[in-house]
Amino acid sequence: MQNNDPQAPAVDAAADAAVAADIDALRARVAELEAGNAELRDAVLREKADIENQRRRLHRDLEQARRFANEKLLSELLPVFDGLESGLAVETADVAAMREGLSLTLKALLKVGENHGLAQVNPIGQPLDPERHHAVSMVAAADAAPGTVVSVLQKGYLLNERLLRPALVSVAQE
Repeated sequence: MQNNDPQAPAVDAAADAAVAADIDALRARVAELEAGNAELRDAVLREKADIENQRRRLHRDLEQARRFANEKLLSELLPVFDGLESGLAVETADVAAMREGLSLTLKALLKVGENHGLAQVNPIGQPLDPERHHAVSMVAAADAAPGTVVSVLQKGYLLNERLLRPALVSVAQE
């Protein structure tokens, strides 16, 4: 069947022009979307690189913090080291002076420990606490109640209220 309408070629030409215009619009839209996609891809790559750089910086900072975590503690211990070295350098036979120097050095060392959360456990006269004390012997003690600590063989220590080392103690017998 043949179209004998004289206006048919004009309609076909108009339809072709409309289709060509739609194709051109779609091509422009595709180009626009591809450009947007390329921009987004670049932004994602930049963000990924930035995150990787932050991860590396954080890892480096964490490693530095680990390496120098004890810097403050050790700098506070330096005077204690100096005191011990000075005491060892003295060559007199004066036991009282040596004892006094050792006592001062011990006080300085305990002060450094206290500054960093260390506390001594010295339970003489207290009831035995198995959480903080380790009984190594039982002794007869007439002046102490049974189950109380009568002597400390080795002091215990707490670090920020957590047991670091239990005290080794002797306990009064029943």
